Amino acid sequence: MSRYVALVDGRAGAVGVVVPDLPGCSSGGATVDEALRNAQEAVSLWVDEMLAQGGKVPAPRPLEAAFADPEIAAALGEGAALVLVPLVRDSGRAARANISIDAGLLDAIDEAAAARGLTRSAYLASAAREKIANEG
Repeated sequence: MSRYVALVDGRAGAVGVVVPDLPGCSSGGATVDEALRNAQEAVSLWVDEMLAQGGKVPAPRPLEAAFADPEIAAALGEGAALVLVPLVRDSGRAARANISIDAGLLDAIDEAAAARGLTRSAYLASAAREKIANEG
């Protein structure tokens, strides 16, 4: 999975996120958490649009290269924070997966899914997406 370097700056109520490797890709939010969630969506939408236009998606640069970039170094010097934003793209098609899991955990998953009005698959997919996003 690709993870793009992003810069987070701003203040309470106006947090901005810029993804230097994806020109024009930016996002924001009222809080850092909201801005990062929005940044994940912005990265996915940016990639989808670039591919739809027949363009190429740049590979994420290694962290060492990001720290060596003078513009990123300047932003960090001015108080920006560097984060990694995961790229999770939906393909639009379901894929069947056979997994092994403890029966007790599976019962808990089924209960949690039912409480939220979700299928087991939808619940597991949303949990995995959240886990990937939070470890960005």
